This record gives sequence, structure tokens and C-alpha cells, in this order.
Amino acid sequence: MTTAHPRTRVMTQHRFGGPDVLVIEERERPVPAPGEILLRVRAVGVNPVDWLVRSGTAPIYGDPPFTLGRDVSGVIEATGEGVTPFRPGDEVFGKIPAGGYAEHVTAPADHFAAKPTTLDHVHAAAAPTATLTAWQALIDIAQVAPGKRVLVHAAAGGVGHAAVQIAKAEGAYVIGTARADKHGFLYNLGADEAVDYTVTDFAAAVRDMDVALDLIGGDYGPRTLNTLRPGGLLIAAIPGDLGLSPEDVEARGMRFAVVRAEPSGARLEKIASLLANDRVRIHVDAVLPLTEAAKAHELGEAGHTKGKIVLTLPE
Repeated sequence: MTTAHPRTRVMTQHRFGGPDVLVIEERERPVPAPGEILLRVRAVGVNPVDWLVRSGTAPIYGDPPFTLGRDVSGVIEATGEGVTPFRPGDEVFGKIPAGGYAEHVTAPADHFAAKPTTLDHVHAAAAPTATLTAWQALIDIAQVAPGKRVLVHAAAGGVGHAAVQIAKAEGAYVIGTARADKHGFLYNLGADEAVDYTVTDFAAAVRDMDVALDLIGGDYGPRTLNTLRPGGLLIAAIPGDLGLSPEDVEARGMRFAVVRAEPSGARLEKIASLLANDRVRIHVDAVLPLTEAAKAHELGEAGHTKGKIVLTLPE
């Protein structure tokens, strides 16, 4: 008599398309390989790359079927050979390559950090990509320091609102672009100025920035060069069209960098201390069950959310 393997549920897709292509399926529960953990997912963050991949706009996983989801928080159920920092029962959060829209997922242990006890799983799952992108851009690349002037585009969005707070935590003077109805939100995060890009040309209104973080792309890159001082740094952190090349920027006497948030438990440990001390607060705009992932994508694609959207799973 054969023993039935434990099962788990995943939100997957078998074709590119709109939110309706997302479907729940039951599969065999994964087993952690050496260096991996098996995580019982409690919450998973929704990121813009999710709907770009789902639709086929950014087919970075190849052709379907695949399971979306990079930001997860949950409880470790098992560890693979050689995993020493964690043990079953630990609550952790992290950024993984894919597969987070599921009850269980396996991923390298070094992608995770211990979840701050002051943070619930919803807010922990909202944090990894947003904070890692901002950290790698502003700390690792720009080395933001007290007195530096930092411009953040889409400052009320997932990465943007984390970037505003991380820059402020380093003592920077921060200007954010966002619609007028989100300016109060930005000031509460610590922004020094807010520019309504729908009525004001930021390229004419903002000057002498040391660092600018482009989270939009298209013509924002070339226009943002007008806001930088000579030698200033433009950082693009977008999955699509950058709008310019390093040569374009260097020809204007400025610097250019591209950041793609890499999984890093070590960086998340540093970020966790900011989260635990409330120096960085992750705003969650909507919380939905995993079964309503399609609705979450619709909300995200509408482009009006502040902070993050998170999907939850039952305990």
C-alpha cells in the first residue's frame, strides 16, 4: 500500500492573459532541498511585476504554467540539509524567485530573515521587494548620507513609500512626486516636499538633486535628468522601458544605475531592525484572500493604491 503524499494548494496560470487566467489547483507539497526551507505561507505581497508576468508583457518565467509571488511571510515547516540559521516553527519573511501564491513554498534559506515580532505576516509580506529595492538603490548604490537631496518618483507606491522612509532614516532631504490626494500620506512618512505631477512639471520645478529614483520609466528618465545637479545620480528601478541609456546620461555629465532587487536575507536583517523600530512603516492598502488574487491584480493595475496589496492564506 502506497502512502499518500501531503498536498497543498497553489494559485497558478496556464496561459498569458488578464486576471481571470489565475486559477487554484492542488499539488503535491514540495520538499526542501539542501540549503532550503519549506515555508507555510501566511501572506504574500503583490507586486507590479506580477501582473506584467501574468499578462505576458514581461515573460521572465518563460511560458506558463507557473506560479507568481516573490514576497512571502510565514512559518517554517521543515528545513533542508545544511540549514542552520532557522528551524521548524520560526516565523520568517523574504523575497523568493517565484511561487509565493501558494500554501507552501520551498526557497533558499539565505533569502529569508526572522520576522520582527512587532510585525504581523501581512505587513512582513508587503516589505521585501519594496524595501530591498529601495535599500539597494539608496544605500548600496547611492550611499545616501545626511544632507543629500533625493527625488523619489511614484513616492506613494510600494517601492516609493519605502524609499522615502529609508532616505529619511539616513538624514536625506526628500522630495516625492505623487497626486495631490497622496501628499498628506507622503508628509506623514517624512517627505520634505511633495510635487503633484498632474499639475506641475517636476522637471521644471525640482532642481539640484543628488539622487533621483525613477520607478516609472518611459520619458521620466530623460525628464528627471533636468532635476539633477552636475554629477548627480539617476537610478532606474523598473521592470520595463528605462527611457534612456547610460551613454545618454553620461553625455549630460551625470551618472546612471539600474537596480533589480536581489533576494538577500542579510539585507533583510538590517531592514528588519528599521521595521521593528518603526523607522520604516509599510503601508498596506488592501488585504485579500489568495482566492481573490485576480481582484488584487485588478486593483494594482488600476494604479491608484497607496503602498502595497497583500494576499493572505488561512492558518
